[in-house]
Amino acid sequence: MRYTKATKVSRPYRPNSSRTERASTFNLQGTGLTILMGPMVYKGIYHLFYQYNPNGSVWGNIVWAHATSKDLVNWELQPVALSAAEPNMDINGAWSGSATILPDGKPVILYTGVDSQNQQVQNVAVPKNLSDPYLIEWTKPPQNPIMSPTIQNQINSSSFRDPSTGWLGPDNVWRVVVGSKIGKQGVAILYKSKDFVNWVKDKKPLHSAHGNGMWECPAFYPVSVGNRNSVDTSKSSNDLNVKYVLKVSLDDIKHDYYTVGSYNYHTDVYTPNRGSIQNGFSGLRYDYGKFYASKSFYDGEMNRRVLWGWVNESSSVADDVKKGWSGVMAVPRRVWLDKSGKQLHINPVQEFVKLRMNPVSLRNHVLQPSSLLKVHNITAAQADVEIAFEGLDLSKAEVIDPSWISKPQVLCNQNDSSVRGSLGPFGLKVLASKGMEEYTSVFFRVFKMNTQNNKQHVVLMCSDQSRSSLDKDVDKSNYGAFVNVNPGHEKLSLRTLIDHSIVESFAAKGKSCITSRVYPKLAIDKAAHLYAFNNGLQSVKISSLNAWSMKSAQITGKQ
Repeated sequence: MRYTKATKVSRPYRPNSSRTERASTFNLQGTGLTILMGPMVYKGIYHLFYQYNPNGSVWGNIVWAHATSKDLVNWELQPVALSAAEPNMDINGAWSGSATILPDGKPVILYTGVDSQNQQVQNVAVPKNLSDPYLIEWTKPPQNPIMSPTIQNQINSSSFRDPSTGWLGPDNVWRVVVGSKIGKQGVAILYKSKDFVNWVKDKKPLHSAHGNGMWECPAFYPVSVGNRNSVDTSKSSNDLNVKYVLKVSLDDIKHDYYTVGSYNYHTDVYTPNRGSIQNGFSGLRYDYGKFYASKSFYDGEMNRRVLWGWVNESSSVADDVKKGWSGVMAVPRRVWLDKSGKQLHINPVQEFVKLRMNPVSLRNHVLQPSSLLKVHNITAAQADVEIAFEGLDLSKAEVIDPSWISKPQVLCNQNDSSVRGSLGPFGLKVLASKGMEEYTSVFFRVFKMNTQNNKQHVVLMCSDQSRSSLDKDVDKSNYGAFVNVNPGHEKLSLRTLIDHSIVESFAAKGKSCITSRVYPKLAIDKAAHLYAFNNGLQSVKISSLNAWSMKSAQITGKQ
């Protein structure tokens, strides 16, 4: 169930497309370039708002579309929540923003509008009927816009967007951050308010960093130290069992990066952990594939933080127009802090197991070098697969220079699934055609890194799209990430969700994630196959493999 900036989600197949691509069946999609906005839960109903073009499949005439769910799996489309209508606030577009639940339980939306002067301004919207759990109607108070760029506040009117969810400090003052830039310096501008209507720009930003350009869709939230439970966004920052995450979407390279650190509400200073960096080369990412402009929210119903991200197309704009839709949302994911306190775990929410059916399992199977093992009795175009590997002879690992640790994608491009190493590649071949003309590979390689003090083994995860489609006109980039695991003491685990044209993979219980957008022409529906493989020079053992065919999520209603 992936969400797009589009409406036409009812057709299961796109016969007018120039490529024979199946629509996703557990990800909502449609026309337009969908980016998520303002997710929340209200009176037991989950709400997903997303940027949407009601008039086409590409960017333009952006409004807030709306869908609701009781389980994060099956969804009902609701009427458009916010339209671009008011000259002084949003006549040229109602862009991205966030939702905040106030202490009295009232939800409030903050969003970026583009006014008649093409300035980016921040607006507020409130529900018209609080007794309606579906929040069908929204109103815009006359105080809008509530934040505007001026010469006095030195804000660039074309780089001032995407307000975050608000957090309430112990001083009973609300805070939000808005994305911006000064030259090539990314900035999270801090605003404060006592009533969530009248906002004042703080003298200094919450955080900034040089050299990475515009910060879009900033998010700032607390995470628990030592357990998976989430923390309300307004949790007191002086709690020693809480750390903070600052996420920004880097407009220049279209990836989401985050840091983990500490926050002092007295000074409103956020300090990333030592070694935690926020740049476009070696920082931590939610997802190392096609995943951008993400939003998250605190789910008080389940005491968890839920994350969504936008998976845009890998095809051309002209092709998106032909097929009549573009963009999808990754499956909703749960986020928690690793016990190390240095990085996040990110995994599909537990509700998705209800779509599983017809399980297949395998135990303790040795994959010899150059072997391919077909997984039978699976709907391979729509599946959930969990696999774990062990039995690696680490003494055979190839040596890697430490300088490559910052270049996983380059490594994966140079060493795709056809390039044999000592320990790897081994993993899954998904959306594979019968004759292997098409397939997408998700795999591991294990290296030995010699440093001055010791010998350390590192694990590279790759998603190889180079043979994903016979279509020559689509992006077939390979993606890569290093996984923070010790292969000498831990099994190498991988979970992959396959949904016709989306492949979402989670290594080591979500320590590294990669989402791929692929367009098979042969490996579709019943003609798609699933394999475990080992193309390394050494054998590896599959300690366990569990796979399920996946039912389709139910999408009802219309915009």
